[in-house]
Amino acid sequence: MAAAFVGGAALGAAFGEGFAVLHDTVKDVVSKARMFKPILKRLASTLNHLAPVVGEITQLGEQLDLRKVETENLIKNMKKGEKLVRKCLKIRWWNYCFKVYYSSKLEELDKEIVRFCQVDLQVHSTRNGLRTLVNVNIILKKVDSVVDRKGVPCTVRDPPDFTVGLDMPMKELKTLLLKEEVQLLLLTAPGGCGKTTLVQMLCQDDQIRGMFEDNILFVNVSKTPNVKVIVQKLLNDKDMQPNFQIQSDEDAIDQLSQLLNHLSPKPILLILDDVWLGSESLPEMFKFNLPNYKILVTSRTAFPRFKFTYHLKPLDDVDAMTLFRHSASLHDGSSYVPAEEDVKKIVRGCGGFPLVIKVIGGSLCGQHAVVWHSRLMKWSDGQFYFSSDTELLAHLQKSLEFSDDKVIIKECFMDLGSFPEDQRISAAALIDMWAELYELDEDGIQAIANLQELTIRNLASLVMARKDASEVKSYYNEDFVTQHDILRELAMHQSSQESVGQRPRLIINISGNNLPKWWTEQKQQLINARLLSISTDELFSSSWCNIQGSKVEVLVLNFHSKTYNLPEFVEKMDKLKVLIINNYGFFLSKICNFQLLGSLPNLKRIRLEKVSISSLYKTLVPLKSLKKISLFMCNIGKAFENCTIQVSDAFPNLTEINIDYCNDLEELPIGLCDIVHLKKISITNCHKLYALPEEIGKLVNLEVLRLRSCTDLSELPDSIRSLHKLSILDISDCLSIMKLPKHIGELCNLKELNMKGCLRLRTQFPESIMDLEQLKLVVVCDEERARLWEPIKEFLTELKVEVAEKDINLNWLPK
Repeated sequence: MAAAFVGGAALGAAFGEGFAVLHDTVKDVVSKARMFKPILKRLASTLNHLAPVVGEITQLGEQLDLRKVETENLIKNMKKGEKLVRKCLKIRWWNYCFKVYYSSKLEELDKEIVRFCQVDLQVHSTRNGLRTLVNVNIILKKVDSVVDRKGVPCTVRDPPDFTVGLDMPMKELKTLLLKEEVQLLLLTAPGGCGKTTLVQMLCQDDQIRGMFEDNILFVNVSKTPNVKVIVQKLLNDKDMQPNFQIQSDEDAIDQLSQLLNHLSPKPILLILDDVWLGSESLPEMFKFNLPNYKILVTSRTAFPRFKFTYHLKPLDDVDAMTLFRHSASLHDGSSYVPAEEDVKKIVRGCGGFPLVIKVIGGSLCGQHAVVWHSRLMKWSDGQFYFSSDTELLAHLQKSLEFSDDKVIIKECFMDLGSFPEDQRISAAALIDMWAELYELDEDGIQAIANLQELTIRNLASLVMARKDASEVKSYYNEDFVTQHDILRELAMHQSSQESVGQRPRLIINISGNNLPKWWTEQKQQLINARLLSISTDELFSSSWCNIQGSKVEVLVLNFHSKTYNLPEFVEKMDKLKVLIINNYGFFLSKICNFQLLGSLPNLKRIRLEKVSISSLYKTLVPLKSLKKISLFMCNIGKAFENCTIQVSDAFPNLTEINIDYCNDLEELPIGLCDIVHLKKISITNCHKLYALPEEIGKLVNLEVLRLRSCTDLSELPDSIRSLHKLSILDISDCLSIMKLPKHIGELCNLKELNMKGCLRLRTQFPESIMDLEQLKLVVVCDEERARLWEPIKEFLTELKVEVAEKDINLNWLPK
């Protein structure tokens, strides 16, 4: 054993050394080898994120020795990779063949390193029952925290793929920031000028990354900042949670001081993005007398109290033209190309504001000549320079012109204002809203198409996870939308043109207990809105005033508290079809007054985010019209077992249930198996789920069973043989499943089987698999498992076996 440990230790040291050499080489070369910059940046990002856990992996000793062949191969490939990266400097731009060859090799190395750290280690340790599995799991959790779609909240996002006119400002900003006497620096410009993009570019700079390394902390401050929330984000980012809840700003500043002292004496860069007028004193609270500690603030306001300020100017004519041509796709030959003078006229009217240029360019992208001429006639008021956000919004408003067949896209754009500033918006939530408001398809294809149209027009950004063929038209749980705060203001501005009572879309943002004046002045405020959104912050503790919302069909409630009372006026919203409850706080929330929903005859869809379902079981009431329920990052516990009524009685007509990132779910509640109308069950990223009940065979109408990334799920019950209507079975990334059910062949309507990432499925399949005559597509994780299907394809002649691409995204969700 001692000899094995010594061997493992040597192997660990070699692994760590190989990783470090490769890491240093990539950091040195990435900015120099321009032809390979995208892949080298991805590789650098992978190595940066995994560096903190590599040191711990090298300590695994015995485990690495058990994986001797795999580890030695990776060490050998890392050494080759270091030489390969160096060679990238010597490849000339015209040598296309070498570019393709080298790029493919670098991508293979990137995937191999992540796979070794994330997947192989877990599977191997499980397979061999290592005594030190607990230590391995601790490391894996750290790797998972990098890959987890909830991401790291205080990490700077990458800048857009296409930027112009910011190289010189970035150099000037960096020079000013790095001056010894500068601790607090303000970067200021009007909204939409590219302040955040400039900061993102700054943080990609080699000198900045080399100096501050992992101590670059990014926090979006926004319009209504809360010191406790900001500090909580910073503590979460560095895994330094206090053993008590932060109660006051003083507690928060004290915790921040401890955090910064822990990170010191290494240089620290704290970025406070989007500080509004009235919050200019906030950065002063974050100042501490520490060496090499700097604060960079971005704001639309040039606060005179800041000694050091950098003013970002609008784009000059040349850069503005370049950005407009790119945004309007005038270079690809597929669009109408207007006269040069017409283009210049439009660009001059944008005042050099990148956001305005992108939005207006996007609105003209692919349009016919008649549309261009029509817009030019309307925009013939000459040059614009914006002295205020109001003028900026007025000019952006001109881009919200849609043809009659696309007017619904404008409605979708305005609906995005229903969600809080600087928060990612779930595509699945939008699909629920739009299916009822605009009668779009249930599967979300039209909703996603609308989001893609908004993305093309630069009015929002749809971020989609890579999908296999079976998922392209059916799975959107991991997709989300982001939006610039100016564009969100534009959406809200457009939604507030009518009087409060007449608006079809009423968006209410409440700061503290300051209810809108119009709400408090009338005892019975009558509204005609179809969509009602109410957002409150962590300081809200007031009682609700009454609203008569008899026409409300979609209700969005956004909050930040540990306890939330549903407004009593919900009880009288007879037309309510969709209820979306989003808790943006750090802790699970208890929902009170849930029984109010029992009086709603048309409620079809409920989506709950970060809610304690256990708190609902005593007040669960029959929701006879409910068709779909989605639970995201909720705590389920034994809620369904302790209900005062049977689950099947509470949701007698439920057809779809989605459970995502509910980390305490260990078993699927048996009561759900009595809901005979269920057609879709999606349980994803529930890593503690280890078993499905045999009673699942009672769901004879089930068409889709999705069990993605349920890593502890070890098998599927034999009773699924009774699911004769099942057409899609997704067990991708279920690492513990070793075999398929013996009678899987009785799934006579199964058309798609996704089993990518099922690395323990190495044995031959049950004989009954030959009976899956309707099976058209199987997705597997590698060629080895694809070969297992070769004999079967001789009998199932229409079967396609697809090897999924490995896509481990290290820059996933909210930052």
